[in-house]
Amino acid sequence: MSASSSGIVAGLTAAALATVGYLAHQAAETVPVGLGRAAKASVAPAAGTSKAPQVKKDPSALPGDSGKGARVVYSLRGDRVWLVAGDEAISRTFEVDPSTVDPAPGTYSVTSRSNSVTGSDGVPVEHVVRFASVGGVVIGFSAAVNESAPPAPAPDPKVRTGGIRESRADGDAMWTFATIGRTVVVVR
Repeated sequence: MSASSSGIVAGLTAAALATVGYLAHQAAETVPVGLGRAAKASVAPAAGTSKAPQVKKDPSALPGDSGKGARVVYSLRGDRVWLVAGDEAISRTFEVDPSTVDPAPGTYSVTSRSNSVTGSDGVPVEHVVRFASVGGVVIGFSAAVNESAPPAPAPDPKVRTGGIRESRADGDAMWTFATIGRTVVVVR
C-alpha cells in the first residue's frame, strides 16, 4: 500500500469515527430518563408518572368490590376466600383449590350444609357449605377428610365438579362462620 492510499484510509477512518461519535452523542441526548442515564435536575417526570416506588398489591387484601356486612368472599382469579365479620373485620383468609366449574361473579347465600359426604370426585369430605348451582353442578366449599393422604391426581377438566377444596382447619372455620343464609360474594 502506498503512503497516499494509507493517508486516504486513515482520513476515511477518522471521518467515520468522528461521525459515529457524533451520532452516539446525539442518541445519548435523546434517551428517555431512566434508561441508562441519570436524570438532569431540570427534567421533570413525564405527566402521569409517579416518583413513588411501585408497590405490589397484597394478594390477601380483601377485594374492594366484595360487598358489605358479614359475608364469605371468594375470588375466582386469586383462588382465595375471606370470612368477613359484620364490622368489616377479616376473621380469616385462606387459599383454596378451585373446582372445575366456577360460579358466576355475584352474590349468593348458603343454601345447604353437610357435615360429611363423599365428594363428586370420590374423596370423603367434611364441612360442606353449598351456595350455588351451575348447569346442574352444585358449588360449595369442603375439606378432604384425609388431607395427609397423597394428593389425588389433578381433576379431569372434562369432569364437572363443584367442590372448592380448603384445608381441614380452614374448613372448620368456614363451617362455624357460613351458616344457612350467610351471604357469599364471588368476585373475579
